[in-house]
Amino acid sequence: MRRLVPRTLAGQSIAAALMVVVVIVVGAVALAAVDARRDADSTARKEVTAVALSLAEMPATARALASERPSEVLQAISERVRSKTGVAFITIMGPDGTRYTHTNPERIGEKYLGSTAQALAGHVYTETYTGTLGPSIRTIAPVVDDERVVGMVAVGITQRTLAQGWRSQLPLIVEIALAALIAAFVGLWLVRRRLLRATGGLPPRDLRIMYEHHDAVLHAVREGLLVIEDGRIVLINDEASRLLGDLAPDLSGAPDFLRDAGPVLEDELVAYRGRVLVVNRAEVPGRSVSSVVTVRDRTELSEAMGELDSMTRFAEALRSQAHESANRMHTIVAMIELGRADDAAAMATTELELSQHLIDTMTEAVHEPALVALLLGKSAQASERGIAFTLTEDSQLDDAETAVLTPRDLVTVVGNLVDNALDAAADDPWVEVSVSGGSSGVRIVVADSGPGMDPDTFAAARQRGFSTKSGGDDLGRGLGLALVAQVVAAHGGELRAENTYGSVVTADIPAHPAGPVSGTPVTPGTAAGGGVR
Repeated sequence: MRRLVPRTLAGQSIAAALMVVVVIVVGAVALAAVDARRDADSTARKEVTAVALSLAEMPATARALASERPSEVLQAISERVRSKTGVAFITIMGPDGTRYTHTNPERIGEKYLGSTAQALAGHVYTETYTGTLGPSIRTIAPVVDDERVVGMVAVGITQRTLAQGWRSQLPLIVEIALAALIAAFVGLWLVRRRLLRATGGLPPRDLRIMYEHHDAVLHAVREGLLVIEDGRIVLINDEASRLLGDLAPDLSGAPDFLRDAGPVLEDELVAYRGRVLVVNRAEVPGRSVSSVVTVRDRTELSEAMGELDSMTRFAEALRSQAHESANRMHTIVAMIELGRADDAAAMATTELELSQHLIDTMTEAVHEPALVALLLGKSAQASERGIAFTLTEDSQLDDAETAVLTPRDLVTVVGNLVDNALDAAADDPWVEVSVSGGSSGVRIVVADSGPGMDPDTFAAARQRGFSTKSGGDDLGRGLGLALVAQVVAAHGGELRAENTYGSVVTADIPAHPAGPVSGTPVTPGTAAGGGVR
């Protein structure tokens, strides 16, 4: 059995619209027919009134009524006027209602059928009355002579004649209505094609299910999603609201990666509201003013990577210390075996005093155990490589000042900068570290005897995988400065490089940032490595 109701949303919409159009057109035809009939009646009333008054006011009419044989004169006049005007009848009568004229001469002399009281009173009036010719619209006008009613003139048009007139207009009305229906059908058919393309020919139920699934996925997915069109947010899901906070529809106060209509972003890391976010942005195909932005929270992963980085650095530092201690222990044991116990004891005492002096110096300057342990390990590494390692005398970092950065972040920043400095130190190598804090924040300065980098190279070195050594990210290189840049940017700080008394890299971390970092780009890292400075 064939379905009477269309299956698709487009078909149902067009069917409903077509029904409405048909009802409107049929109603318009009916109203047009009624209006045509009303116009015909109005025109007829005006016409019969004009003819009746014209005859009643003719002097010849009054003279004929006063003559002995009024019919002989008036019948000819009335028939001549009737033939010219097209009215159905003209009846001229005396005050007593006796007809002197009629379209049917046999009815002359009979009484007029209709009201005459108002005409006898001197008034002109129009009525619809059924007379000898059938229903008609007629006007009765008095014939006045010397302020006395000497007769009356009745002029009428039959309803049949009027109906023939306005019914003759119906074919034109119907033709116009059919043309309107055809135009509406063509227009609705074109709209149907457009709707079919827009909805994929899906029925309403499937569209509803698709929307419900889309809405559920949109709000359940653990990835922020925004759709931006003409600089305004047209869609944002729950996760995006959680990560980015309350955003104005016009993007005022929004982070730069949302406001800037720049190039496509792919896995771009930015620091915003204390989080590390992975941002992707792509243009909607065919619409350059529209873009889709996805945001993922990488904060927990970055923290885990930082923890791994810290552990790796401590392991490396412990390895260096263990290696150095093993060398010294082997020397002391050998001296004892050679019977030189006093020299062995003196050497052990000297090494212990030197180590304790270094530990005391660093713990007095830096009150963060993790950073002290890192610096001791780096000192051992530098000693292994024949590099002079120094913690400047002006270094001072109290407990309250270390609160600006977590121990993990301190280890990440200082460890990576020192690693890069150890790799970059040139002939007669040396590395100098300064760590200081105050009410304005923490400053970390690492200098070395290397050649340094120009601004372009330094900017490139902050990108993940860039390295002056072969291998790059695939070998764990090119990550050191990228990790430092990530931590500094996340805290609203500044990282810069200079060439003064050596190659100097400075990281300034403010104690109280003016506000959350507005989408500051950072670069990702996964582990510490021997990257470039």
